[in-house]
Formats: sequence, structure tokens, C-alpha cells
Amino acid sequence: MTTVTTRTIDYAADGLTMIGHLALPAGVDRRPAVLVGPEGVGLSDVERRRADALAELGYVALAFDLHGGRYLGDPEEMLARCMPLLADPDRMRGIGHAALDVLRAEPRTDSDRIAAVGYGTGGAIALELGRDGVDLRAIATVNGLTTGRPGETARIHCPVWAGVGSEDAIMPPAQRDAFTAEMQAAGVDWRLVVYGGALHAFHHPPVDHTVLPGVGYHPQHAQRAWRDVVDLLAECLPITE
Repeated sequence: MTTVTTRTIDYAADGLTMIGHLALPAGVDRRPAVLVGPEGVGLSDVERRRADALAELGYVALAFDLHGGRYLGDPEEMLARCMPLLADPDRMRGIGHAALDVLRAEPRTDSDRIAAVGYGTGGAIALELGRDGVDLRAIATVNGLTTGRPGETARIHCPVWAGVGSEDAIMPPAQRDAFTAEMQAAGVDWRLVVYGGALHAFHHPPVDHTVLPGVGYHPQHAQRAWRDVVDLLAECLPITE
């Protein structure tokens, strides 16, 4: 474990001033880096802690913002912003590229070794960066098994890992099948893990506001999914001291 330094970073994206959370490992050397994308509600302490945990492992990590520093705890407000966003790959890419520019500008970042890890909407953005041809070493998406525009998935040139709950009504079996068919047809190195009995956002600890139906925390699978993500990074983006 290493000493972690954190700071907030303001940057422009999607017509908003975003507020990201940057976590740096100890030392002064350049390190591989990870973008961390949040669920549709927006950046919270959950993603900030994940960025910190990645920095403890030796990565530069940026948890990026979706809503200009806001956390959308009202499900109707969240859907009103996220549904148009998820229907617009160019907007998603713009948000992802803005965060990626911040991460690349950090002197500690080895810009040739970057991965993207996202949850829900953040996972969809990670996939769109891959479909846009961004040179990533790995993509991980939890609860965000979205499909893209025809032909663009062939531009993903890194392993893709996806995790989903078996009881996720927001990402049901038909959506999983469409996602995996798209990955397979494009020749992507892909993996899908289905966590038995888990709902949507199973990785996210309980919150003190109303959530969408079918959302629920599964502590065992949350830990397993995190270990799977860390294993993916260890395989594709190893830390070399």
C-alpha cells in the first residue's frame, strides 16, 4: 500500500464545469493511469474511494464527473439528464475525452498506459471511448452493457470486461446478448461475468435517497466485481516498480 495524494480538478465538458477527483500514488515517477466513471447519479464518494484504492495499488486515477459537480439523487432528474446522454454517443465521447485530457495532462500519468473503468453511465462512456478508437489498455464496464453505432466497435483494440447482475432488469438478458454479439462480431477480446441474484448497481452501497426499482446492493458480488476489475488491470496494465 502506498501513501495517496488527492485533489479536485475543475474542467469543462458538455457545457458544464466538471469537478473530478484525482488520486496519485506515492513517488514522482510516471505510472499507468485509470479513468473511473460513475453511475448515472453522478460522482460520489463511492467512486472517489475507488480512485483512492487504485492509487494505493500504484495507479494514477481520475474519477470523472457527469453533471457539473451535482449528484442527482432524484431518479426522475437523473433519468431526464442521462437518457438523452446515453442516446448520444458523441456527447458521451465528449465527456470522456475531456476527462481523458485531464488525466493525460497529469505529469505522473504514463499516457501510453491508460485504462477506463466505468459503472452504469460511466461504463457506457468508457465503451464509447473505445469505439472512438482511443488507445486504451483495458475497458471495464459494470451495469453498462450498451451497444454502439454499426461498425465502430471494431475500433476497440483492448480487452473488454463486463459485469452485470443476473436480475438486472435495466440490463436484461436481451441487452446482454446484443452487447456480447456486438463484441464478438467486432473481434474484440471480451469477457462477461453474470453475478447470480444481483440487481442493477449491485456494486453500489445503499444510499439515503429514493432509487429506481430493481436497484440494490449485493455486498459479496460488489467485492467480487472489484477484484475482477483489479485483476483485469493487473493483467493489462501491470504496475512495474
